Amino acid sequence: MFTGSLVALITPFSKGAVDEKGFEKFVAWQIKEGTDGLVPCGTTGESPTLSTEEHKRVIDICIATAKGTGVPVIAGTGSNSTEEAIELTRHAKKAGADAAMLVVPYYNKPTQEGLFQHFKAVAEAVDIPILLYNVPPRTGGDMQVDTVVRLSQVRNIIGIKDASYDMARPTLTRLRAKKGFLQLSGEDASAVGFLAQGGDGCISVTANVAPRLCGDMHDAWKKRDLDKVFEIQDRLMPLHKALFIETSPAPVKYGAELLGQASAELRLPLVQCTDATKKQVRDAMVHAGLLN
Repeated sequence: MFTGSLVALITPFSKGAVDEKGFEKFVAWQIKEGTDGLVPCGTTGESPTLSTEEHKRVIDICIATAKGTGVPVIAGTGSNSTEEAIELTRHAKKAGADAAMLVVPYYNKPTQEGLFQHFKAVAEAVDIPILLYNVPPRTGGDMQVDTVVRLSQVRNIIGIKDASYDMARPTLTRLRAKKGFLQLSGEDASAVGFLAQGGDGCISVTANVAPRLCGDMHDAWKKRDLDKVFEIQDRLMPLHKALFIETSPAPVKYGAELLGQASAELRLPLVQCTDATKKQVRDAMVHAGLLN
């Protein structure tokens, strides 16, 4: 259910507020373009600057828009407060999310045992499928394979989004975790390598602007049509890199604006990207065939 190309959704803003109609339109476009799954309120959705009520509302809109389409919603419900993570995860379950995704707690730097107890506490408090999310460059913490393997034994922890850039981890984890434990890449540029090492898909930033191409690449992988996989990867690689020249999601929001799908507006402390970065994003989108 949670394999292939899933999109780490941006959160559109208008004059400082969440653009609810714009977000609904954006989610509907993603579904029409064939994305395999929707992930609202992750890092790309600027979750740290959403109020609790906004966070819940964005999840509600995503679920309502996806209802009846068969496209699953994995709600971002992580926090560096275990109690807040439980609250957000309870809301996601009540709202009808198919799963919840929880990031490694940031800033307070828990030990590996602290990470285990944090995720275990949320999983035991809320009966919903849970994905772990390891992204060391953002959180300052790195959940090790041993901890992931321990957590895989918790009944409703079903997988991980890994953005550690360590291509050995998918295989190391697969060999020891419970059977069927999902592994999704959190880093577009190395997604094909992640698949080759035993991964199941990617929760993608690039899919915000290239949902069909990203989906086609994963479909080709499932068919083992490697010529098509590499052809699409070559088209997308400059874009994967351009979208992280500056702090995400500034570049990808600009890309979405170029397509007429969302505003490039962000919330402080993030600001819109420079003209030099905008040029690289545009050039990469032309290379990918997304713009003329």
